[in-house]
Amino acid sequence: MTLEFIQATPDHADIIGSLVVQLTQEICERTHAQHFDIDLAGTVRRCAELLSAGHYAAIVGWSDNVPVAVSTITETYALYAGGKIGLIQEFYVIPEFRCSGVGALLMEQVRIYGQRRGWSCLELCTPPLPEFERTLSFYQYNGLTPVGGRKMRQNLATNH
Repeated sequence: MTLEFIQATPDHADIIGSLVVQLTQEICERTHAQHFDIDLAGTVRRCAELLSAGHYAAIVGWSDNVPVAVSTITETYALYAGGKIGLIQEFYVIPEFRCSGVGALLMEQVRIYGQRRGWSCLELCTPPLPEFERTLSFYQYNGLTPVGGRKMRQNLATNH
């Protein structure tokens, strides 16, 4: 297995969008709840716009020229965390490549990306538990620590 990780450009929006839609579908299927209302075309368009504007970054993992993993990340600021921090917005490894080390290698790529930008820490929100207990274990094994709280949202826009 040959693995390569690249920092994505807007030209990769279709690949990123496809992987992110797979992620959201898996979360909805495993929890039997419709947590997301996204479509592939809209996701690809938004991804290209965010990457082009520099508000969003993505690292894509490839195995033998096939995309197998993605992490999307943004930079933000938080006084409680020491200033500039990174948020992992989406993190996904296709099922066939889980438990192969791809996820840990992708996480390391995200760490390196953040260190180069001077981030004080990385944060993320896990999918719903208990369905994603293994995901939580993966993140803990790879150096992230639960800090409490729950992800909450209020939609402000009527269009997606």
